Amino acid sequence: MHLKAYKYRLYPNKQQEEYLSKVFGCVRFIWNRMLDEKMNATGHIPQVTPAQYKEEYPWLYEVDSLALANTQLHLEKAFRNHFRDPKRFKKPSFKKKRNEQSFTTNHVNGNIKIDFDNSTVKIPKLNIPIKVKFHRKFEGTVKSVTIRKKPSGRYYVSILVEEKIEPLKPVYSACGIDVGIKDFATITQGNGVTKKRIHKPNPEYLEKSKMMLTKLQRQLDKKVHPRRKGDKTKKSKNYIKYAKRVAKLHEHVSNQRLDFLHKLSSTVIHENQVIVVEDLNVEGMLKNRHLAKTISSVSWSTFINMLQYKADWYDREFIKEDRFFASTQKCSKCGYKNPLLKDLSIREWICPVCGTHHDRDENSSDNGYEVALIRLKQLVGQELPEPTPVERDNMDDRMATYLKSEPSLKQEATTSTSGR
Repeated sequence: MHLKAYKYRLYPNKQQEEYLSKVFGCVRFIWNRMLDEKMNATGHIPQVTPAQYKEEYPWLYEVDSLALANTQLHLEKAFRNHFRDPKRFKKPSFKKKRNEQSFTTNHVNGNIKIDFDNSTVKIPKLNIPIKVKFHRKFEGTVKSVTIRKKPSGRYYVSILVEEKIEPLKPVYSACGIDVGIKDFATITQGNGVTKKRIHKPNPEYLEKSKMMLTKLQRQLDKKVHPRRKGDKTKKSKNYIKYAKRVAKLHEHVSNQRLDFLHKLSSTVIHENQVIVVEDLNVEGMLKNRHLAKTISSVSWSTFINMLQYKADWYDREFIKEDRFFASTQKCSKCGYKNPLLKDLSIREWICPVCGTHHDRDENSSDNGYEVALIRLKQLVGQELPEPTPVERDNMDDRMATYLKSEPSLKQEATTSTSGR
């Protein structure tokens, strides 16, 4: 059984919008109040719950108590992540009304009802179900529901479902992936006899929308609004209208990027049994002010995360190369390690040992492919010759049998790779 989230567009009426706005406000209040108490505590940190605020603030009774309880859990998780890895996770900050608003409630005793026939979702404390656009159905047990309001004014619901996902049929193919800026991904894919290289250009959705975004932002700046901190000028209706247009454009770019990442990651997972990707230090790369904006827009981390959880869903093997493996610097033909390639401006080089001409990205994906191919042959149990179409189907069936008989191999491979 796996947890899978389904996201849908939500269409609340005026009355429902008022209730959702009330929940957003209460959740934001609980977060900020509990965060303030933790930040200002001296010595012993108080252990409080949302229920303890209800006597002082009776309007908290009007909203779902599970939404408030989840806010406390999210805050505690944010602190745990920060203390465990402060470089990766920033200290929790106060929430503002103008940012994205959200709350999560759990499915308990049938308090959440999904109706595909009438396209509605029923949540606690709201008598009338909210209209939803169900573009696909799901089967399984609903665990929780998260409702979000974007800066664009659009509402979305994410339904977390526990369901059984059928694994894909095993295939005799492996790939190594190198992510970059000019080409989003360079993929070397094959079965040890036949090999192909795929270049996926960076779609640059933000760059393509830059002209329209600049135009909207200039028009927005001309509207009446506070120009500096402490300015009590009210935002005009035109300012609010253009602010929503800017937010909608940003949301559109984000949706385009996610669509590209989902399609590419799904294709890679369906076509390969073993996938190898280098473990990148994205946080360190973002410190380069010349590349930070571009790196953020290409979303490497999101793509790698998608590959990881989809491999888990569909019974594929996902391997992260150690970041000190230096797949870019290592010649994929003879293994020579070229220290000069720490300079990112060098895009092509010739190996001084074997004389092979290398493209930086292609060489990195080739090295990843060799690691993936070794693991693929371990899974099958022996090296195989070039397959015919009929033999390929037989090998896929054979792989399925072998994987069932040797369930411990996946764990061994992951351990040996991470310990390199």
